[in-house]
Amino acid sequence: MDFAFSAEQKQITEMVAEFVDEEVVPHAAEIDKTDEFPTEIVDELAELGLMGMPFPEEYGGAGLDYHAYPAALSEIARGSGGLGTILAAHISLAGNMLYQFGDEEQKQEYLTPLAQGEDIGAFALSEAGAGSDVPAMGTTAERDGDEYVINGGKLWISNGSVADTITVFAMTDPDAGNKGISSFVVRPEEDDGFIVEGTEDKLGDKGCPTAELRFDDVRVHESRRLGDEGRGFVQALKTLNGGRITIAARSVGIAQAALDEATEYAQQREQFGSPISEFQAIQHKLADMDTKTRAARLLMHSAADKKMRGENFIKEAAQAKLYASEISREVANEGIQIHGGYGYTKDFPAERFYRDAKLNEIYEGTSEVLRNTIANELFD
Repeated sequence: MDFAFSAEQKQITEMVAEFVDEEVVPHAAEIDKTDEFPTEIVDELAELGLMGMPFPEEYGGAGLDYHAYPAALSEIARGSGGLGTILAAHISLAGNMLYQFGDEEQKQEYLTPLAQGEDIGAFALSEAGAGSDVPAMGTTAERDGDEYVINGGKLWISNGSVADTITVFAMTDPDAGNKGISSFVVRPEEDDGFIVEGTEDKLGDKGCPTAELRFDDVRVHESRRLGDEGRGFVQALKTLNGGRITIAARSVGIAQAALDEATEYAQQREQFGSPISEFQAIQHKLADMDTKTRAARLLMHSAADKKMRGENFIKEAAQAKLYASEISREVANEGIQIHGGYGYTKDFPAERFYRDAKLNEIYEGTSEVLRNTIANELFD
């Protein structure tokens, strides 16, 4: 396995890193404070071709592979955790659902505007009583001629209140368990009965609206169904498996941001007549933070490598997401400790990194579920 970047991959990553340093980092604190969707920055990402990074150029994408795409996403998350989630939900979830399971007409009509950044995407799977237990969902889609009538509600939907295209999962056969779930494309501006109930006031991940959605007799034509009836559960699992690589990327980005900030602070902060970076206790913390971040990045690329080779990468994606999410919190925690009392205030970004990192252990597979996934793969 050779994870050395090609000249093109390196150029793309450096371009994204420069954009993040110039256009995202200076606004990150304000995004965190206002919790408003960063429309202008998202528009700039679209102009750079970053809203459809892994998709083929024929659908408006940039055609990046799964080494360059997570590397670029980690840079974006380094600047803003919320912005990292916006892109992960838009590309890895909504976009990938259309790319993997949409027919040619659906790709042209719905994926292309997403990849070009003209539309924003969301992925509506979770419900109040159906998080990790997907088959427990109560949202239904009843057939009525050549249409489906969708009723129910979704919770924890990233981008849900700003999305132009939402991939929605609903029961078409409530008696069939996970084989009764199907997926559909919903267009909020076009479809009567689509309602945004509100958005969550979260601990972190600011700037990315996490919405509660309701569907009251939302009618969608059968041409908006993705794949065959009853395939929604399998589609969701495959999509989330790939998405875990990008949540690992978000985790790596936040960990890197916490490490960079702590390293810089340690060299500037003086105690007892010396920069605290000269104290062995601080050096050991920074050494561990750097080692964990590097290990997480390598796990991310290992999973990406297997995905690109067309091999089974369920275990590797789960391991990358599990480890990277947990070390992002650990690294952010040590960053606060190095800052001392200042780390507990909003005068420095250390506390924001901690709040943003915690989410990585919860969404797209909790740490507990991922450990089950890894164990199941070991037993197979």
